[in-house]
Amino acid sequence: MISITLSAPPKPNLFLHITGRRDDGYHNLETLFQLLDGGVQLTFTPNKTGTISLSPQVEGVPESDNLIVRAAKLLQTKSGSQLGCHIELDKRLPMGAGLGGGSSNAATTLLALNALWHCHYSLKELAQLGVQLGADVPVFVEGKTAYAEGIGEQLIPTEIAECWYLVITPPCKVPTGQIFSHPELTRHSPPSKIRALSEEQYRNDCQAIAEKLYPQIKEVVEWLQTYGNPMMTGTGASVFCRCATQAEGERILFNVPSQWTGFVAKGVNHSEVHKQIDNFFITLENHLFEKEFIATEKFSIADISAACALDFARVVKKKAVKGIHPNIIRWRSNLSKRKSFNI
Repeated sequence: MISITLSAPPKPNLFLHITGRRDDGYHNLETLFQLLDGGVQLTFTPNKTGTISLSPQVEGVPESDNLIVRAAKLLQTKSGSQLGCHIELDKRLPMGAGLGGGSSNAATTLLALNALWHCHYSLKELAQLGVQLGADVPVFVEGKTAYAEGIGEQLIPTEIAECWYLVITPPCKVPTGQIFSHPELTRHSPPSKIRALSEEQYRNDCQAIAEKLYPQIKEVVEWLQTYGNPMMTGTGASVFCRCATQAEGERILFNVPSQWTGFVAKGVNHSEVHKQIDNFFITLENHLFEKEFIATEKFSIADISAACALDFARVVKKKAVKGIHPNIIRWRSNLSKRKSFNI
């Protein structure tokens, strides 16, 4: 069967202000998301049995509760698809870290299976579906740096400096619900013109409570203050600090105490998933020069696989352009004329 491999990038909240509590128990927020390069890799292999499976299993999390599986089943139910999929992770971010790892995995799952199952939902429709899984799933679906309001689903795309960050995670897991339900949490920060905020006004309203409940977070913050202006991301436990260069970040990382884990990554304004599609177009266009099919002189499974990726590209608002991708347009047009080709 066809398989595709896509990234699921992490993100820090560069600030997080809580402006009120809603009647439904959620909180109104103001925040700025910036995606990081890298992250985990997920490989999707569809099947005709309708079953959805995941490997490796996440310790302590039943498969049915994993956001990857929940995203797949949600799309399966919404679309009525009879297809299934096996999903494999090559690594995962720490749980309870505030980096949106679970939400990012869910978003990449929606994007990938929307293509492989030929659901043909738009990016906006997938983002709306993603809110059912988590408030920050839409930002990963959209794949852009964005200010966010509401519960985090009202996105205002923006462009900011693509800086290097050092991210450190202490050995503790912070349940989001524990922070947001705490009676001492600041819930009434005055609404602001978030796009007019200066970096000196950036803060995380969840940080004081998280540091009180989990002193390990405060230890990381105090340690990083030697090197910059650290801030906790989300509801914790990860703490990030801006670095002038990658080399500076790597130098600080080398000195991080052994009980903590960390990594250095570059903030990006556009998701790696979307960049993977751009690179795909260039590679495919060059490959099809003076070729009728992808792999051999005849139509094959390789053509079907490439066509699925092309369908996925349409979802993230990428398409072959006349005059720039003539070979792709010719190839795709010829495929559509084949009776055996049903997409």
